Amino acid sequence: MTHNHTVYTNSLTRHGNSMLYIAKEGNEKFLYVFDKGEAYGALDGDIIALPGGNAKRCSLTNANAAIMRQLFPFTNPISHKGRSFTIGLGDRLGLASPGHLRLVKDMDVFPVLAQQSIRELNLTGRTYDDVLSAAVWAVFQEGYRKGYGADGDHLKTHAEVKMALDCGFTMITLDCSEHLRNDAAALGDTQIDSLYGSLDAAVTKPLESEYLGKTIKLDEGAEIAFLGTILKKIILVYLGAVQHIVSVYNELLRGRNVDLEVSVDETAFTTSPEAHYFISSELQKAGVEIVSLAPRFCGEFQKGIDYRGDVNEFAKEFVIHAKIAKKMGYKLSIHSGSDKFAVFPVIYKETDRVVHLKTAGTNWLEALRVIAVKKPELFRELHKFALNRLQEAKKHYHITENAAAIPDINTLCDSELSSLLDQNDARQVLHVTYGEMLLAKNPDGTAVYKDAIYEALNKYESDYYSALGSHINRHIL
Repeated sequence: MTHNHTVYTNSLTRHGNSMLYIAKEGNEKFLYVFDKGEAYGALDGDIIALPGGNAKRCSLTNANAAIMRQLFPFTNPISHKGRSFTIGLGDRLGLASPGHLRLVKDMDVFPVLAQQSIRELNLTGRTYDDVLSAAVWAVFQEGYRKGYGADGDHLKTHAEVKMALDCGFTMITLDCSEHLRNDAAALGDTQIDSLYGSLDAAVTKPLESEYLGKTIKLDEGAEIAFLGTILKKIILVYLGAVQHIVSVYNELLRGRNVDLEVSVDETAFTTSPEAHYFISSELQKAGVEIVSLAPRFCGEFQKGIDYRGDVNEFAKEFVIHAKIAKKMGYKLSIHSGSDKFAVFPVIYKETDRVVHLKTAGTNWLEALRVIAVKKPELFRELHKFALNRLQEAKKHYHITENAAAIPDINTLCDSELSSLLDQNDARQVLHVTYGEMLLAKNPDGTAVYKDAIYEALNKYESDYYSALGSHINRHIL
């Protein structure tokens, strides 16, 4: 029996006596191994007849991906310490990374391909093994050998961090939101004084000696000062987060070549420059090495749409944060960075492109754009389902959409459907309802939409890669 398949020529790779490549049969991809050798024996698959002789045809499973990581070191994620411009390219479906690699392969950009939060794992029904394996297969398919990262994104507990590390992830984004005193952030001076007085003086007195009344000099005459109750409020709000970071680092990360990013952006209040410096300084004193830090900036970094806020005010604030990061030796990280075109010029100018940018949901939206063009009837169903499930999805994401402003899809012809992906309210609704679509089940337990989504994107793979390249390129240039 012979098999008709299309070879991804960039995947042609020799290992000892074996030749390997990835090819597509219909809508499904397989790894093919010719000639007996270590790879032939190690990988799990079936023997099939091809015009060039018998080969082992292997499914792109997690188990085989783990073997590939042993056989081909370039398929393993690595640390991005010392890299200037890094970009997180969260891939919720496990299909986007080849498109991302085709874009960045000739750029001075380090891609973090495997980037997923616990929330996203739960909403897609995937595991960290699934996420990393998808990146491994993408790297091998594209013959990409310049290195990539794997980010356990927005992890909150020791157990979550350990799980990502055990799976081979090389970056940990530690979300400190559950260790921040949000209640203290809104208190007045009198209340701050009262609450601060309840803290252990053995802890607060050394901090007062270190910071109170001190002025920190930054580049180009900029400075920050810890005056009045500013320090007390910072200690109340952020000290617990600092202690959590130190604990995780000492228990799980110290001595490992892993990139640690600190996230304090999941709050209702902005991160002041003084708070940013305090966090950084305390971590440095504790011997905690961080690669990047994500403050909460002014304005709104909502999902799937451009920055909302005063760009001039953002620029004034951002320049100070950039100077602090430069002084302390790490990068700023821009969370929910998808589609924030209004502030990219400020970000890249003030950081000299030494920055980490996180994208994720925008790749899902580009998948829907392809479906809108190629499978309009499926897109119509997905759009209507998204509107019906919006309130459930908003339990997991903060957006400020106006669903009433979304054009009635029944009034749009097929050629107009993709325009919904350019309308902010529709973008937000479709962005946050991915989990509802992917996890929806029929009464018999089969998927309502998931299989159809994957079938469409696998069939129109080149269109998806092209859409991703065009859109993500706007984030980089």
